[in-house]
Amino acid sequence: MTKLLLDALRGQTLPRPPFWFMRQAGRYLPEYRALRQDAGGFLDLCFNPERAAEVTLQPIRRYGMSGAILFSDILIVPMALGQSLRFAEGEGPVLGEVPEVLNFVGAARAYAPVIETVRRVRANLPTETALLGFAGSPWTVATYMIEGGSSRDFAKTKAFFYGDTARFTWLIDGIVTATVEYLSAQIDAGAEAVQLFDSWAGALAPREFERWVIEPNRQIITALRARHPETPIIAFPRGSGVLYKKFTEIVRPDCIGIDTQVPPDWAAEVLQPLACVQGNLDPLTVVAGGQAMLKAAVDICTHLKHGPFIFNLGHGIVPQTPPEHVRALSDFLRAV
Repeated sequence: MTKLLLDALRGQTLPRPPFWFMRQAGRYLPEYRALRQDAGGFLDLCFNPERAAEVTLQPIRRYGMSGAILFSDILIVPMALGQSLRFAEGEGPVLGEVPEVLNFVGAARAYAPVIETVRRVRANLPTETALLGFAGSPWTVATYMIEGGSSRDFAKTKAFFYGDTARFTWLIDGIVTATVEYLSAQIDAGAEAVQLFDSWAGALAPREFERWVIEPNRQIITALRARHPETPIIAFPRGSGVLYKKFTEIVRPDCIGIDTQVPPDWAAEVLQPLACVQGNLDPLTVVAGGQAMLKAAVDICTHLKHGPFIFNLGHGIVPQTPPEHVRALSDFLRAV
């Protein structure tokens, strides 16, 4: 059976859009919350292949998305490289100091449970559903490593790369190397496509964007293509604005994910001739549901249906999303 998601990623224009939703496996689902209660901490859940596979499969059973996104976290890579990581309730990730030496030797052993999750999910997916692996892009991962967690202005990170460019380059290069190995391991284990999340790409001015967002993503995609030429790659440099075009031209992903601020008509004219486009419904319209949600979805589909296109959100599903609204959106997309 053909997999619509992979067809779109390989450049086909389809009668109806394949779809999946960022963060579709997680906190908005009651079955996830029930499982999480028994799992201990968030990292305990990520590193338990049986439970992480179950979380990945939950939304597929409910809604039948075209793609299943691996349940994990972008901070697996810095942890595998030797940085301490914990998740504090109500606070999010808390990371220790950036290691003086990155632990490439032990990294594969550290993320081995995630790779086992990939194997388990692939073995249990419906034949029409594609499995997506993922990792954080180097700039975004580096911000967490340097800030010690989330940040609004990335002041520590910017002071780091302006003040010690050589060491920041060392860190970015290390993340590139580790990410190539991590995604390659996911592909070897059964991931049929992978996505790079550069969630904080929009925090940089154009010159720095080219150096710390475009170039590291280009290096990763070039290296992965050399190893896995048949595996499509999605890039999501969130907040890039007009720089989406330059990013897509230089990085050359098979698919470019766009955030909620990108006009779909502009994406159709400027980006779709370069790559498949993925996006970009505002996650809060899914919280609202009803005609507001469906009208916004129709607008996106109308503009992007004439080229390779995957329907998604402009960022992840938020925890307060009613599951019945996700059901209504999924049913609508199957009937477009």
